[in-house]
Amino acid sequence: MTSAYGRKETAERGDPVDTLIETILSQNTSDINSHRAFKSLKGRYGSWSELIGNSPDEIADVIRSGGLAEVKAKRILGVLNLLDAERGKMDLEFLSDMPVKEAERWLTSIEGIGPKTAAIVLLFSFGMPTFPVDTHIFRVSRRLGLIAASVSREKAQKELGSLIPPHEYHNMHLNMIEHGRRLCRSRNPLCEECPISEYCLQSVKRSEPQS
Repeated sequence: MTSAYGRKETAERGDPVDTLIETILSQNTSDINSHRAFKSLKGRYGSWSELIGNSPDEIADVIRSGGLAEVKAKRILGVLNLLDAERGKMDLEFLSDMPVKEAERWLTSIEGIGPKTAAIVLLFSFGMPTFPVDTHIFRVSRRLGLIAASVSREKAQKELGSLIPPHEYHNMHLNMIEHGRRLCRSRNPLCEECPISEYCLQSVKRSEPQS
C-alpha cells in the first residue's frame, strides 16, 4: 500500500488529552462531525480543567454536532474527573513511563475507552507500538484475508499487530484507512481501480465466471 499511497511520516505528536478526547468524539461518527465537535469544545473552554464541575448536559450541548452527545459528554467528563482526582492535572504524560500493555490497561479501565481508542492515543501521542483498527482497516483486512470474517474488532487488532512490523504501524494504519476511504468502500468498492485487487477475496469472487 505504501507504493500506492506513499509513506506516511510520523507527524509531530499532539497533546495526549486532546487526542483522547478527540478520539472519544470520533466514535460512531464521521471525521467531519467529530472535528466540528472538538473545535466547538476547545472554543468554548479555555482548558480541559474548566470542564470539571460542569454537567454532562452542558457538555452535550456543545458537542451536539458529533452525535451521541450525551454518551460522549459523560465519557469525556469521566476521563477528566479521573485525571483530576488521581493526578491533580489534565495530563497523560505519565503513560510514557509505562510499558505498552500497562498503559493500555490503564486507559481501557476507563468507562467508554476501548482497545482502539487506547491504541490511537498511544500510537499518535507517544509513538508506542500499537495498531488501532478502525472501521476501514477492519473492512480492508477482512477483504484481503488478513483476518477471518468471524474475527472481532478487538481480536483483529491483536492479529494485525502481530502480522505487521511495529515500525510500520503508523504508516500502515494511515494507508489502510486511506485505501478504505478512497477505493475499498463499504458499498460499491472501486475494485477496478484498486492497486491490490489481485490479493482481495471480494475482487476474486467478482471476477469468477458465473456458472
